[in-house]
Formats: sequence, structure tokens, C-alpha cells
Amino acid sequence: MEISPGVHAVQLLGAHGHVFFDERLTLIDAGLRGSGRLLARYVEGHGRTLDELAKIICTHGHPDHAGGVRELASGDIDVLMHPADFEGLQVDIRGALRHPTRGRLFAAVTPTPVRSSPLSDGDVLPVGGGLHVIHTPGHTPGSVCLYAPRDRLLFVGDVLQRRRSGEVIFASSLYSDDIAASRASVERLAGLDVDMIVFSHYPPVREGAAEILADLVERAATPGRADRTEQR
Repeated sequence: MEISPGVHAVQLLGAHGHVFFDERLTLIDAGLRGSGRLLARYVEGHGRTLDELAKIICTHGHPDHAGGVRELASGDIDVLMHPADFEGLQVDIRGALRHPTRGRLFAAVTPTPVRSSPLSDGDVLPVGGGLHVIHTPGHTPGSVCLYAPRDRLLFVGDVLQRRRSGEVIFASSLYSDDIAASRASVERLAGLDVDMIVFSHYPPVREGAAEILADLVERAATPGRADRTEQR
């Protein structure tokens, strides 16, 4: 589905990937292992091929976002991930069980990319007219959001989620490493000129995006309000 001119949401295994149809293709998030065939089918249906894939950007290192990277990242494809998450993936199941945490167990079941170029806060990637990297730790230590000012798109990975009612709320407390840090990170998104919030597991928000972000910042700053919102 094209969500903005030249930007497509593709249903992969476990999550949506988002593809920029520039001169070369750029993929944001690669789904679970086995997602390559779904991505190939989609881009071929739009007259492109995976031979044109130049970059894979992972918003974080969970298996439904980075698990499909290894099968796709052949040749000269550049894989980009925040170092905090790439380093966290260097653990096997035996090591994870010695000092078990939710994050280490997720890392142990994620096929580790063979290589990764580091994403740093403030980087501007040559994608979609300039894709800005915003480090928003908490869901994972290396979670990032990606902001495309040309099209006013904000890709939030799992830093935010939506209820079935459409309400936008904070990252899941069940699957996050540090929910307090994740909520605090949302303040970094306030003030951006956003027309659309793009999620990994839910339809985009196309109306009132800036107001939604401002309200989330207020919730995060008000003791107890964020928790009451999640419990509704």
C-alpha cells in the first residue's frame, strides 16, 4: 500500500516494512525471518526487484524487525542499526539464559545480521529527500524513530502503538526494556512538523499527528497519567 508518494507499507511476517521507491530501494524494518519472499513479491508487483535494494534500516533489534535482515542483506546492501541494539544481538540462547532478561531472550532468537553500519542520533540518511535519525531509547536501548521532513512522515517503530479504537499510546510495557525511558523519549518527537505517524504494527495516523505527539509528551510528564491511559 502506498502511504505517501513513493513510500509503501508492505505486510511482512510479524510487522510492516516500509519501502522508499527512490532510484534504489530502501527498506525500513525487515520483519521476521522468511519475510524476503513477501517483500520480493510486493516490489516485483510494482515493477522493481530486490536487486535494487540498497539499504535496510532497523528501527530496533527485535526479531519482528531485524529477523529478516540476514536473508536480504546480500552483496553491497547497507544494513543500518543503532550500535546499542546491534551489540545486544551478539548473544546466544545459552548466554541469554545465564542472565535472563526479556531483551536478551529476544536477542537470542533474532538471526543476527552479518554486519551493520551504525545509526547515530542526528544522522540524515540520503533517503526520501533526507531521513533524520532520532534516538528514542527505552523500548530497546537502540530504538530509533525516522523523520522524513519532505513528506512530513514519522516512522516510530514500536516506540508508539495504537489501540483498536485508534488512540495512540506509549510503547508496550510488556515488550519494552525500560518503559519509563521509552515514555521520556517521546519528548524528542514533539515539535516535529508531522503529517503522518507511521507504525510497524498498525495503520498510520493521518489526522492530528502533531497534536497527538504533544498530548503524549504531556502525559509522560504528568505522574500517573500515562499509566492510567494504558489501563483504560
